[in-house]
Amino acid sequence: MADARDINVPDTAAQAAAVEELQDVQGEKMVLNMGPSHPSTHGVLRIVLELDGEIITKAVPDIGYLHRGDEKIAENMTYTQFIPYTDRLDYLAPLANNVAYALAVEKLLGIHDQLPPRCQYLRVVCCELARISSHLLGVGCFAMDVGALTVFLLTFTEREKIYNLAESLSGARFTTSYTRIGGVSRDTPPGWCAAVRQFLNEVVVNIAEVETLLTRNKIWVDRTRDVGVISKADAIDYGLTGPNLRGSGVNYDLRKDQPYLCYKDLQFDVPLGEVGDCYDRYLVRMEEMRQSVRLIHQCLDKIPGGFDNAAKEPVNVADGKIVLPPKNKVLSSMEELIHQFMLVTQGMNVPPGEIYFGHENPKGELGFYIHSRGGGTPYRLKIRSPSFVNLSILSHLLPGHMMSDTTAILGSFDFVMGECDR
Repeated sequence: MADARDINVPDTAAQAAAVEELQDVQGEKMVLNMGPSHPSTHGVLRIVLELDGEIITKAVPDIGYLHRGDEKIAENMTYTQFIPYTDRLDYLAPLANNVAYALAVEKLLGIHDQLPPRCQYLRVVCCELARISSHLLGVGCFAMDVGALTVFLLTFTEREKIYNLAESLSGARFTTSYTRIGGVSRDTPPGWCAAVRQFLNEVVVNIAEVETLLTRNKIWVDRTRDVGVISKADAIDYGLTGPNLRGSGVNYDLRKDQPYLCYKDLQFDVPLGEVGDCYDRYLVRMEEMRQSVRLIHQCLDKIPGGFDNAAKEPVNVADGKIVLPPKNKVLSSMEELIHQFMLVTQGMNVPPGEIYFGHENPKGELGFYIHSRGGGTPYRLKIRSPSFVNLSILSHLLPGHMMSDTTAILGSFDFVMGECDR
């Protein structure tokens, strides 16, 4: 048997000298806080970056600076009272947030297949206007992050027109609270559909102008192409949705794969990327805006009742225990007055059960899980916010890139911290 002294024992002193020499070659790494007040983090996102020179070796996203407890608030409110809180999730697309939440509650009530056709078309118009609005700001901020200020001014001009349309429809420009459980708060005002048609004709010119400024711009291409590449496998593994998923070439869109409202009756294409880099995510959003324009044109052509609803098509389900009765009936009928009183004070009587509904929001899949034990308030409500899930890949994606690439990658993700820190 060999003597124990014959076994090669590592020289700890030699090891320490080798490690020290390696550290001297590599240099000291620096820890840098990016955010939570950095303009390129699009809100109160903090990323703790470990840098070797200008190369990122480690990235740790740190969220929670804006936490508001929306999910817990929902448990102490009626289902209708929570609608304004959905505006504040992705506050760049409040019209779409309202629809997503209303569809979830309607699924729990079992009335999601009973929505009047005019209501469905109106909701789709609202969702696609919200998509255009969100993508306009997303592309504008993305371009501004890497130095193209003119694009931001162009896109913001068009968003202002969408705010004008939202104001004439709902009475509010920003936090609209337009959708109701079982329908919408009111029908379109006179001339609104014609104004939407005029906007569509104008925004396509703006989209083309933005593409002229960016798509073949050498600086833009150099800053975005082959930067922040996400493979199909990684995009799926990290649960990415929306343009960030489709930018990696994954053909998944809830409007096609799990159609709701009247999307099954409309024609549109799902744009896909090839490489999965920042440039592809930009191209996907640009084409999605064109497809949204196409969808809204179809809705305006097919909307039941016509532009100003001369046929008086309903926009709410005919159920006085879910939708507030008309004011003239409340003032003339005791039954209607009782229904209104019960709805306002106690909320609608939702049956016990659990549901999840996913909606194709501009940022990705906005999902609502609702657990009801009966009555007018949810027992539990959880929100699957796309921005929160999409940011989970940052710690995997950023290492290996240069510090200057961080702003381009974050801009290409188009996230909103309002729904991350819900």
